[in-house]
Amino acid sequence: MDLHAPLKKHFGFKSFRDGQEAVVRALLAGKSALALFPTGAGKSLCYQLPAVLMEGTALVVSPLIALMKDQVEALQRRGIKAARLDSSLGEEESAQVLADLASGALKLLYVAPERLSNETFIERLKRAKISLLAIDEAHCISEWGHNFRPEYLRLALVSDDLGLKPVLALTATATPEVAQDVCRAFHIAETEHVQTPFERKNLFLRMTPVTAAKRLALLTQRLQNPKVRPAIVYVTLQQTAEDTAGHLARSGLKAKPYHAGLPDEWRSAAQEEFMRGEVEIIVATIAFGMGIDKADIRSVFHFNLPKTLENYQQETGRAGRDGKKALCEMLACADDRIPLENFTYGDTPSETAVQQLVDHLLRRGTEFDISRWELSQSSDIRPLVVETVLTQMELEGLLKPVRAFYESFQITQVHPEAKIIAGHTPERREFLTRLFASGKRGWKHITLKLGAASEAMGEPRDKLLDALTWLEEAGDIVLKPSGIRHAFRLTPAAEKADPFEVGRRLHAHFALREERDAARLQQVIDLACEPACLTRRLLAHFGETTGEKCGHCENCRTGFLDQPRVLPASPQADFPLEEVRMVQALIAEAHPALRTSRQLARFLCGITSPSTIRAKLTRKDAFALWEKVPFLQVLERVGTLGAR
Repeated sequence: MDLHAPLKKHFGFKSFRDGQEAVVRALLAGKSALALFPTGAGKSLCYQLPAVLMEGTALVVSPLIALMKDQVEALQRRGIKAARLDSSLGEEESAQVLADLASGALKLLYVAPERLSNETFIERLKRAKISLLAIDEAHCISEWGHNFRPEYLRLALVSDDLGLKPVLALTATATPEVAQDVCRAFHIAETEHVQTPFERKNLFLRMTPVTAAKRLALLTQRLQNPKVRPAIVYVTLQQTAEDTAGHLARSGLKAKPYHAGLPDEWRSAAQEEFMRGEVEIIVATIAFGMGIDKADIRSVFHFNLPKTLENYQQETGRAGRDGKKALCEMLACADDRIPLENFTYGDTPSETAVQQLVDHLLRRGTEFDISRWELSQSSDIRPLVVETVLTQMELEGLLKPVRAFYESFQITQVHPEAKIIAGHTPERREFLTRLFASGKRGWKHITLKLGAASEAMGEPRDKLLDALTWLEEAGDIVLKPSGIRHAFRLTPAAEKADPFEVGRRLHAHFALREERDAARLQQVIDLACEPACLTRRLLAHFGETTGEKCGHCENCRTGFLDQPRVLPASPQADFPLEEVRMVQALIAEAHPALRTSRQLARFLCGITSPSTIRAKLTRKDAFALWEKVPFLQVLERVGTLGAR
């Protein structure tokens, strides 16, 4: 089959980029594939073209609303029927997308990975014709990848349960080990692992050791050169993004901050102004960049050290997508190691907390349901870490996920209730009348708690859900779910398991992850200190080899160094007596949220937890008191002050 004609017709391209045609042909032949291409290499086309040519709707799992929005709008401009389902859509918009899915009108539907935990959506997928499943940022499925997300691990289970194939896994940042994990999960043959070179010869890589005190002045000086604009400046903390952008703006540069803590409309405005060229510099946390299709970015600066080499590769890859030369410079300071390591150590729960959580789960009965948010609050373990505990217990064969469901639904009646009920059989009218009466009526909506309604009506929960789904598909109501819960079944192995021993193993697992995350940060520091070819060292991390010199990094241009660079660091301050007394006073207050040494150390390092947020302790002067001190030193110090 000649693919060049449809490529030109639907997307306006005369030829494929490296690797694209091989992936497209694999999918058209019904084979699952992995597309491991560097950032900006055209991964999206690999599923978009097959989606147009195949019968049915391609389901695309993507982690960011901004990415979905850009992709859908670009496809619609080309006359391709595409849509997205996400939290930013209104009720009528969501209803229309679901109706188009049911009718088969869509060629592509973009959803977040969490959407596949929605039981009503799963039911719709069972009745729809899905041509293929595409999973962007597929490296998130790997337990040992740099950005593991437990909800991604379940995508493999869903695709198997629903028989969704072929599957296309896409990523720009997978090491050989992570790529093997992805292929194993989605049953991708070695022959369908398509990988293109990571090296970008138009990018000039530079490592510049600089003290924290001089870094902002150096960045400002660099950005005064119009040849390095438009530019992205990556930072670690939200406050740093705002402070740095403000300084650059006061220096006469068109700069704006971008981070997850800003209102949605502010972030959208900053992104759109950057895309139009009205803003030349975006100072951002890692929240910015994914799915940003701006070809003329002339530089990417890392004001702070990136967390991993995968992050560095992905973020620098946003420069020079037009093929012209671009600068990628890291302003490297050893001070950055402290906050990055502190967040890593701060996420690790105590062994006692893990054992208590495991004991709670194993004593719930053969089949039970939980709210991850409630578990997080009761255990003082972050929600993502709670989810990882559940995932690990699944992997150990102790828990089997049954389903995810919503505790309640907000029902908006599109038509008057009498009209909705009319036309049904007398028995059906009586059932629907009781169903609506089981909810709490508000001015615009009915709030229905499905479990309580099922018990009150004496009807199976599934029957109520089927009725609501049918009414929504008929256009009579719009459903807005809330209060997601996850149902699990204990396996026979769980009945024999010792909660103490399981908790010990899981805590050891988190400790190992902690070590690996620290090792990943060390790899970044080693790259910043590299005396020889920077490109060669970076590519080796991703399983590629190159010659002695790449010719487009600073070390190759100026000559290799005799020994590694040394990153400057600020003098390590002792614990001032006044601050120690403040911590002793805090310990004496005996806050339940700060009862253990680890909880207190997290608090003093400026790391929040569910309990400290609930108790509003972050308002205290001692919060983040020692945020510039390594976590392990803080942990040791609070132990000497009497914390448990």
